[in-house]
Amino acid sequence: MNGFTEEVLPGGPGEGTRAVRAGLPEPVKHEPTLPGPVFAAHFHLPGEPTGPYTYGRDENPTWTHLEGAIGELEAPGRDGVETLVFASGMAAISAVLFSQLRAGDAVVLPDDGYQVLPLVRAQLEAYGVEVRTAPTAGDAQLEVLDGAKLLWIESPSNPGLDVCDIRRLVEAAHARGALVAVDNTLATPLGQRPLELGADFSVASGTKQLTGHGDVLLGYVTGKTGDPMTAVRRWRKIVGAIPGPMEAWLAHRSIATLQMRVDRQNATAMAVAQALRGRPEVTGLRYPGLPDDPSHKVASQQMRRYGCVISFTLSMRARAERFLEELRFVEEATSFGGVRSTAERRGRWGGDAVPEGFVRLSVGAEDPEDLVADVLRALEESAR
Repeated sequence: MNGFTEEVLPGGPGEGTRAVRAGLPEPVKHEPTLPGPVFAAHFHLPGEPTGPYTYGRDENPTWTHLEGAIGELEAPGRDGVETLVFASGMAAISAVLFSQLRAGDAVVLPDDGYQVLPLVRAQLEAYGVEVRTAPTAGDAQLEVLDGAKLLWIESPSNPGLDVCDIRRLVEAAHARGALVAVDNTLATPLGQRPLELGADFSVASGTKQLTGHGDVLLGYVTGKTGDPMTAVRRWRKIVGAIPGPMEAWLAHRSIATLQMRVDRQNATAMAVAQALRGRPEVTGLRYPGLPDDPSHKVASQQMRRYGCVISFTLSMRARAERFLEELRFVEEATSFGGVRSTAERRGRWGGDAVPEGFVRLSVGAEDPEDLVADVLRALEESAR
């Protein structure tokens, strides 16, 4: 791969340089710097079936470039780490859970995580896996770790934005013989590197800020090379939860602007969060970057950036819905991390334990002055 070595740049390149060049092949005269997507169900394969590319469900050159790029961001300069891409974030999550757990095993999940986790719990229990849950805040999962095979961490949690001490939980889990997976979707590799904090897997939905344009469904797992990752790869082969070449290529193209997008969105998120502080109609404001946020102390010890998502609560469902209707530069849509700001009343899905007036706001790349003014105006209008 066309990367930087420590000899070329002591300490390695900066994050922007790394994002722009991650996963690119060695330059070849007259060839594109980023090869186009390879659409192939099968490959020429005379003789023995050896080599990297045999059948389209197993490997694809476009995936290879993308997996290299993500690996360079999740674990820069580190050997013995591999990345596998999937058709969606849930495909990646499922691959880790169902490849590592067997009937009779126990797993610890957050009870305040992504709203699909209750469905995952039901399926795991149907397969004979014991599922224990605890909140993210206060490292509460420590209390239910004994005898577990796998600890699943989501930090910051979605949508409540609580943070746990990943290093502490990893050390405790490993001491008990458990593997640790961290959902890194909200933080992105530029905000947090779970493997550097000791985790065995970093799992994420690339649908969100990693690709950032709301036009790609993608997931990935990055982990230390060895039996656990071999099992994840085998699960992908069996289930066939693979991304299309076009989606993989779009994702790789989008990663080049990741650092610019993340820095802009994080800075604007802080501006919006600060503008919401002290507003009498806003309660439960959460953003880990705010110095008085309950998660700030722990977040500042393990995160380099605090994300683009803010959460808060308005007095009632009707008030939240009026607020969303009044927004002009924020689209009412689910998901988060895109260049266009989005917001929604999370209670409409029914899967999150949040108040009826709870709003999750994903800050995009609009001018901060425009976004702050729009949010404050919508608050005023929604009171009428």
